[in-house]
Amino acid sequence: MKLSFLSIILFCASISINLFAQQLKTPAKSPISTLKQAVGLGDVTVEYSRPSKNNRIVFGDVVPFNELWRTGANASSKITFTEDVKVNGSALKAGTYAVYTIPTKDEWTIIFNKDLTLWGSDGYNDSLDAARILVKTQKLTDVVETFTVQFSNTKTTQLTTDITWENTKVSFDITVDIDNKLMKNIEAAMAQDKRPYHQAAQYYFDNKKDLKKALEWAAKAFELNPIAYWSAVLKAKIQLELKDNKGAIETAEIAKKLAEADGDQAYVKQAEEIITKAKQK
Repeated sequence: MKLSFLSIILFCASISINLFAQQLKTPAKSPISTLKQAVGLGDVTVEYSRPSKNNRIVFGDVVPFNELWRTGANASSKITFTEDVKVNGSALKAGTYAVYTIPTKDEWTIIFNKDLTLWGSDGYNDSLDAARILVKTQKLTDVVETFTVQFSNTKTTQLTTDITWENTKVSFDITVDIDNKLMKNIEAAMAQDKRPYHQAAQYYFDNKKDLKKALEWAAKAFELNPIAYWSAVLKAKIQLELKDNKGAIETAEIAKKLAEADGDQAYVKQAEEIITKAKQK
């Protein structure tokens, strides 16, 4: 009986120890990081683990040259595109890809692979590559202690992805072509009863489409909302672009008064700039 009771106690203690071990959380040596950036009509997201240099020689040693690298630590780094993109001109369909690299001193091969199940590069299959690009390395003056991926040069339809560690940097450009899709969206929206006149006019103006159509829509937007000085400013900008300087001045003066009444100095300034440019012409 005593032996059985002792066995029960030891068994319960063993369960408690195992449960404690399962619940114990310790910091990761290479913490996971996620970054996300809107571009075009979608997003680009990168998830990766961040090892540190720790007084080691990284490239050519910790990360050997001319060998496949997981591009970080632990599981391979991953990049997700919610829309079709191009990376340095190479087309990639919307989806998630594992990012592998083959570093050398002067250039890196960057690989976008469809297999998301691997831990590191073991089991890598190049037949599942969706794209490969070659990029030049850049020498950094300051040492980057922790492996870093970040976005730069972010614009409406493009951005640059920078990979830095130690004193090395490589970059590649991501671009999206939204024009055809957005033009179809505008066409569908303008066929409805409640039409986004201002947004459609803004897109046409920004992207140098049919400016006469843009002017028509901007004028309609202001007509439907006669206190919308932002639509009046847009209308004046289009008039100026179409060389209707007199019309641009008249519209900008109306917009200026409305913006002043609302205390919006940014639009007051825009209206004043339009008036100045139109008078110079």
